[in-house]
Amino acid sequence: MLAVASVLAGLVLGWALFGRGGFPLDGSAEAGFARDMQTHHGQAVEMSLLIDDRSSDPVIRILAKDIATSQQHQAGQMFAWLRVWGLSPTGSQPPMAWMGSEHHGRGTASSATSASGDKVPMPGMASPADLARLKAATGVEAEKIYLTLMIAHHKGGVEMADAVLARSDEDVVVTLARSMKVSQTAEITAMQQLLAARS
Repeated sequence: MLAVASVLAGLVLGWALFGRGGFPLDGSAEAGFARDMQTHHGQAVEMSLLIDDRSSDPVIRILAKDIATSQQHQAGQMFAWLRVWGLSPTGSQPPMAWMGSEHHGRGTASSATSASGDKVPMPGMASPADLARLKAATGVEAEKIYLTLMIAHHKGGVEMADAVLARSDEDVVVTLARSMKVSQTAEITAMQQLLAARS
């Protein structure tokens, strides 16, 4: 009897936390992370495609293609999670609500742009002014802007990965977030070295 009661209690708890089938609910950290990180990744892909047209440096272009390819793939994984979980791609909560008070909508792009007071919706995101500067630049100047923006972008991505790791034990989410943290931390180091060589 006690065993049956424990199973029933576990089912009720699972329904409360993750909904039908043990899947995350619409307002969960897992769902918020999946939605917001797709948007975050989308901007990284956009910036990487921009620099590919503006730089002739093979190292920069290979790095940008690697970032674009990996983040497109990861975005596809997160889109698929939401489908499997039976959740809308957009959800009912504003961006970054799942991180609560940890997120303050701050941009971490270059000081020249942040001094203008531009607000960004997620950690590390480039502002419209940042993207305009990248689009207008070519050669080494474009590379420096790209590296500066992408370092900040990756730091924001690591912050988001850390936040979901602190809130989730969903296997697929934890596995991908850990992988993102490792790869983006390594890329930050590489990009800092590339930027230093251009300063």
